[in-house]
Amino acid sequence: MKVMKFGGTSVGSPERIKHVARLICDGQRNVVVLSAMSGTTNSLVEITEYLYKGNVPGAQEVVNGLYAKYQKVVAELLETPQWRAIATAAVDRVFSLLRSYYSERLTEAGEKEILAQGELISTALMQCYLSEQGVRSELLPALDFMRTLESGEPDMPHISTRLRRLIDMAPQAELFITQGYICRNDRGGIDNLRRGGSDYTASIIGAVLEADEIQIWTDIDGMHNNDPRYVEGTRPVSSLHFEEAAELAYFGAKILHPACVLPAKLHNIPVRLLNTLEPEAPGTLIHNCEPDGRLKAIAAKDNITAVKIKSGRMLLAYGFLHRVFETFDNYRTGIDMMATSEVGVSVTVDDDSHLAAIVDDLKHFGTVTVERDMVIICVVGDLQWESCRFQARVLEALEDIPVRMISYGGSNYNISVLVRSCDKVKALNALSRKLFD
Repeated sequence: MKVMKFGGTSVGSPERIKHVARLICDGQRNVVVLSAMSGTTNSLVEITEYLYKGNVPGAQEVVNGLYAKYQKVVAELLETPQWRAIATAAVDRVFSLLRSYYSERLTEAGEKEILAQGELISTALMQCYLSEQGVRSELLPALDFMRTLESGEPDMPHISTRLRRLIDMAPQAELFITQGYICRNDRGGIDNLRRGGSDYTASIIGAVLEADEIQIWTDIDGMHNNDPRYVEGTRPVSSLHFEEAAELAYFGAKILHPACVLPAKLHNIPVRLLNTLEPEAPGTLIHNCEPDGRLKAIAAKDNITAVKIKSGRMLLAYGFLHRVFETFDNYRTGIDMMATSEVGVSVTVDDDSHLAAIVDDLKHFGTVTVERDMVIICVVGDLQWESCRFQARVLEALEDIPVRMISYGGSNYNISVLVRSCDKVKALNALSRKLFD
């Protein structure tokens, strides 16, 4: 059994839905995870924004436009009156719920219910199309098995028990269709997985079902060795270790969310990144592969702020680092990179929403300097410290670029540098030439 996840662009039109249907009908009893059709979640977010502001006419306009879109999708996707009627009824139920909020004060619970509707529509439409084509598929409502704990982490025993029971209840099914992203929380309310959305759903399902493989289908043929938006001639990386993939995902590779790697890694289930538009391309395989001593890829994380805290004493005082990290922890602000010296510490953050308060607190025990508009560039691969030359090659590539910070040693898979945003493209291209050409 495989778990196959398709993103919003992969199911973004009737033609794309039909194409995905052909891909998933490969003779295996697969579980298929779908995102909302592209653009839908953005429209649902816009609806909630209008409702929070009490602007019902604004919400109505977006709802009506979205409803017209889905009427057209149903007409183009399905051929028989029977299945058009069933699909229309499913769409109408969703939009009746959306319209019911016109007369209510929107709450956080209501917002999450609204945001869940995109995945419910896309899976209903796929199920109707498959049924019309004579495929014995079964719709597995994610809200019937996907649940999180109070901490927000997935309730794996609950998910495993409920999901296996639902699958066992449909012994004749050739395929199973379910929603990505959405779930119930520990109180039973509709919620979402946030981190990685549908990718995370696929990884969780693959883990609890002990699938042969988890496939993440997008519109790009695997994880590339650099950002193709800024660097010409990039190519997909054929194989990555789970740790390498997690580093790349965390530091800017948008094709995969770092959270979705963990369940697959813990259960040793390979993850394959594939291209919906070029299904014959091999893509990228992520697994527990043996170290190979190679540099694999480069990624960049934008909108970084560097904070330097210099101790009030000439030598680093006992407890200084503890107080620094405790300050960031108090404001629930994560740190990406860190560099220390005898008299100070520099850190980077990608969330500056509490930065003013953090700096104010840090000034109680040191001199604080803030540098904005920075970028973290990470080089990922098998970077065991005993290997020679890879550190030198990275720094040689950046000989003409000012480097604010360097981080290496916390991981065997990543060396990171902090540069100005204006130097990002130059640095990415210089690294590609030095490391890969």
